[in-house]
Parts: sequence; structure tokens; C-alpha cells
Amino acid sequence: MSDAALERIGDFLDDHGYLSWLGLELERAEPERVTVRVPARPELRNVGQAEPAPLHGGVLATLVDTTSAIALRTTFEDPASAQLTTTNLDVSYLRPATGDVRAVGEVVRAGRSMGVADVEVTTETDEGRETAAVGRTNYRLFRGGA
Repeated sequence: MSDAALERIGDFLDDHGYLSWLGLELERAEPERVTVRVPARPELRNVGQAEPAPLHGGVLATLVDTTSAIALRTTFEDPASAQLTTTNLDVSYLRPATGDVRAVGEVVRAGRSMGVADVEVTTETDEGRETAAVGRTNYRLFRGGA
């Protein structure tokens, strides 16, 4: 995958309204493995909980879904213009995510029409980085167009 293709993935994320609003940042991308980060901002936290309030679970679910999609995009000739859609999303929450979150996504399989990816989401804690959630997604891949 060329540096230009990786840059186009970053541009895609920057231009995506929802993902841009979340503050999603592509930290690293290589074939079949990506790292994505979301800073823990006040508007992403649950309300009415002890400080620091954890990030809303939907933020972590979005991070699992999006990180999977980016990892699967790296299996296309042009990752930024790849066409794919989520067919299944499974997230297991392991601990509250109170700090910035980072997700590492890896392709399990990317076939002609279906793809599977696993993601681990970690959060910053007083003890260092700890796993906050794990997830797996299935995607319909549209190779050669819809």
C-alpha cells in the first residue's frame, strides 16, 4: 500500500462529518492492520457519573466498527474509495474507558465478498494502557463495484 493511499484514508476520515466530530485520528496503517485514536473529550462522556466519567459505550462501538472498516479497506487496491458495509458488529466492554482510547484492528479474513476483523480498544489509566473493549465485525466487501 502506497503512502498516497494511506494519506487518502486519513483524508476520508477528516472529511467524514461524524468521524471528524468524534476526533478520530488514524495513527498507523499498514496492510491488514491499523491503529486509530479518539481523545477523551467531555462531550463524549456519560453524564451523571463519578469523575472522570467514562466515555459513552457508543463511542467505543463506533471505534470498533470504524477501525475494522479501515483495516479491511487496506485489502483494496484503493483503500479510500473502497465500498463495504457492516453486516455484524459485536463489542464486549471490559472496563470503563475514562482516558483517551486507542484501537488496533487486524483483518482476520478478507475474501472476495466478505471480511472479518478483530479490534482491541485500550484506554489510558493510572496504571498505563488497559483493555477497555474488544470486538469483531463482519463486512460485506464490494470488490469491483457495487
